[in-house]
Amino acid sequence: MDKIYELAGNKIKVVLEPQLIRVYGNAQLWAYLKGKADRRSERSELLVNTIKADYEHHFGQALAISNASLIVEILVHIYCDYLGLSFNRIVPIKWIRNVVKKLLKRAEVVDCGEKSVDSNRWVWDLLAGSKALFIRILPENLNARNIKQH
Repeated sequence: MDKIYELAGNKIKVVLEPQLIRVYGNAQLWAYLKGKADRRSERSELLVNTIKADYEHHFGQALAISNASLIVEILVHIYCDYLGLSFNRIVPIKWIRNVVKKLLKRAEVVDCGEKSVDSNRWVWDLLAGSKALFIRILPENLNARNIKQH
C-alpha cells in the first residue's frame, strides 16, 4: 500500500506491506531530515511513529521493529546516499561513477523488515543503541537538490 505522509511540509513516500515498510530516500525525505541534530532526532521519531501507527491501523498489529532500529536504518541509508552522490561529484573516473550510481539506485528505497523477512535486521538492531551518533553524523546542511539528480 503506497502512502504519502505530509510532515513539516514534506511529502514522505512509504510503502506498507505485511512485516515490511519501504521508505523512499528522495529529496522530500532529505529536506525533512535537514537541520541540527536535535531537530533530526525529533523529526525521525515523528516519522517512525507516524509510519508505525498507520501500519498498526492498516494491518491490525504493530510492526515488530524498534523505533531506534528503524531510525538508524533510514539515516544510514540517507548518509550513504549522500556520500555516494558527493563522491560522484568529485571523482572524474566514469566507470567508478557508474558503479556508485548502481549502488545508489539500489539504496533509493530503504526496505525495513521484521526479523522474519529481513536477514539484516540484526545489524540495525545492533546499531540501534548508537542512534544518537547516527543522528549527529548526518550533515546539517543535507540538501538533495545540490547533488541529487532525481
